[in-house]
Formats: sequence, C-alpha cells, structure tokens
Amino acid sequence: MSDNLFRFCDEIGPAKILHVHNPAAGLKAIIVVDNIAAGPAIGGTRMEPDVTLEECLRLARAMTLKNAAAGLPHGGAKSVIVGDPAMAPHRKEQIIRAFARAIEKTVSYIPGPDMGTNEQAMAWVKDEIGRAVGLPREIGGIPLDEIGATGFGVAVAADVAQDFCGLTLKDARLVVQGFGAVGIHAARYLAERGTILVGASDSRTAIANPDGLDIAAVIEHKRAGHPVGTFAGGTALVGNDVIDVPCDIWVPAARPDVLRADNVGRLDCKLVVQGANIPATPEAETILHRRGILVVPDFIANAGGVICGSVEYGGGTESAALATIEEKLRVNTEVVLSAAAAENIEPRAAALDLADTRVRRAMGWQRWH
Repeated sequence: MSDNLFRFCDEIGPAKILHVHNPAAGLKAIIVVDNIAAGPAIGGTRMEPDVTLEECLRLARAMTLKNAAAGLPHGGAKSVIVGDPAMAPHRKEQIIRAFARAIEKTVSYIPGPDMGTNEQAMAWVKDEIGRAVGLPREIGGIPLDEIGATGFGVAVAADVAQDFCGLTLKDARLVVQGFGAVGIHAARYLAERGTILVGASDSRTAIANPDGLDIAAVIEHKRAGHPVGTFAGGTALVGNDVIDVPCDIWVPAARPDVLRADNVGRLDCKLVVQGANIPATPEAETILHRRGILVVPDFIANAGGVICGSVEYGGGTESAALATIEEKLRVNTEVVLSAAAAENIEPRAAALDLADTRVRRAMGWQRWH
C-alpha cells in the first residue's frame, strides 16, 4: 500500500485488506474488512470497471460508521470487483462465484449487493460459501432492491430533516442523481409523502421538468432499459447537468464524489439527503453548510439497506426490516441534526461523533484493544 493510502489507516482499521487475482476466472477484486469490534462485518460487493483500493477503503470505513450509528451487531467492510456489470450473465456468474470462493475463509466478512451486483449475485455467493445477505426471497432472503430498503430509509431521513431546514415534503421539488436501485425507490417513497420529481439522471443522461415528472412512468421507462434522458415527459440533459436543476431536495444516489468544491456551487436546493456512499467531498459539504444547505450524511441517511441485511441475517422478516429501518433512521437523523443545530457544526461532524463513540465502546471490549 502506498504512503498516500496510509492516511486511511488508524486505530479503528482497516483490520484486513485482501487483493484477489484469479486469471483463469478473470477475477480481480479487493476486500477491505475495516472493523469487526461489534461483530462480523457486513458490506456490499461493488462491480465497476474503475474501482480502486482507495475507493474500497473509504467505502469500508463508511460501512463501519453506518453500522455503528445504526446500532447493529456488525462491523464494516466493502469489496470491489473490477469488471463491467453489464457483461454476459454466464461470465458474471463465473466471476462472482470465483470471488465467493476467494473470500470463503474470510469469515469476518458477510457480503451483500451493491452497485453492479444484486440478489442473484448474492445467491451465487451463498451457494458457494453459505453466507451473504440481500438474498432472493425464494431462499430466505429479504430482497433489498425489490423492496427498496435503502430508498425507504432516505425518505424517512428526509421526513425528519424537513423540520430542520424550513421545508415541507408536500409539494417539495425533488431531484435524484442516479436513478437506479436506490434512487428509484427514494423517489417513489418521497412521492408518497407528497414530493414532486422535477429531475433525474442515470450514468449518462438526465431529464428535467419544472412542472413535475410522472414518477411511475419514468420508473417504467428506466426499468424497460431506456436511459432516463429519452423519457418523453421532460427536457433531456447531459447526466452531470442534473446538478443545475433547481429543487428543494437533492438526492445523490450514484458514485462517490459527485459533489466537489469545483461544482457544488451550482447546486440550488435546501436539503441534500445522501442516498449514495461518500457522494460528496469534505470540502463540498463544508461549502453547503456555509450556504445554509442542510446535508444528511450518507452513513445516516442510506443505512436502510444494511439494516435490512442485518435483520435478514438474524432471521427476521420483511415487515420487521421496514419497521427497524423506520425506527433507527428516524431516531438517528433526529439525534444528528439536533446535535448539529445545537453545536452549530456540520451534520457530518455530529454523525461522526455518534458513530465513533459507538465503535470505540465496542472496541473497548476486545482483548487486544
């Protein structure tokens, strides 16, 4: 590991870094188990062609904080597989199964779905090594993407946050950057609370309509395999230009660092609820705070998926998972935003204090702490 990457190492973690290369199977992957003080680490398996060790380290730490903030009996981890998630299904299965066999003895890590993987991929992992979360319903899982667990949590966090930023969800204008598994369900659950979708983007295209988009129709269009920018009910944009669409609530639900110091000034909203992991740089969040734009940090707002995975791992039901997400997200968002307001600090600082305290308490029970 280069000296530059040592800045991601501290007394919390990472506990383990694995690089996997299986040329015969076409597998290149990285696994970071960050911290297991609270229990075996849960974290998604991401497949993208440009994933890096730095991204994996940052995401693994985000999972440690997320699981601690949510009060789960799990530490944090992340894995990344280098590859195109749209590859031929038989090829993808071969790589996912090879990945599963590579982590078989890393029993401190429980993988789940993430960008580029899904319930089917986790079924392959479970078939190989007997452990995974986010499984298909037919083999005892609670399918995270199907029920929209993460998006549901984002909506709950927004519901709490409205009281901290002079906003009412009913008739609030919503933009979702990253209209995929998380973004679709965040839009759907927020629409149930009265928000109006005025903009959405995917990896290449975007669509906007200040009078509102038909959410159900946009979702159907996207699930049919079409880019959102080709939807007929609005004005087509380049994907990155969705940041310029005026709104009340902006939900980033795609890749890391989409909000940076060089572009965050273009954002015109009152509330940012982070559906993606690490979607903003620290500098960007500071700028938003100074502008009076409220940010609900990623490991608070998007914990619905891992909470669902934890309930599944413990043998719970779908209804129990949704109830637990509602309870934990509502309490944690309230605690973090209240502390941030009382101390006049950024919400992320308040969230980090909450999560860091819980991680260190768990570490205090370890023999070698």
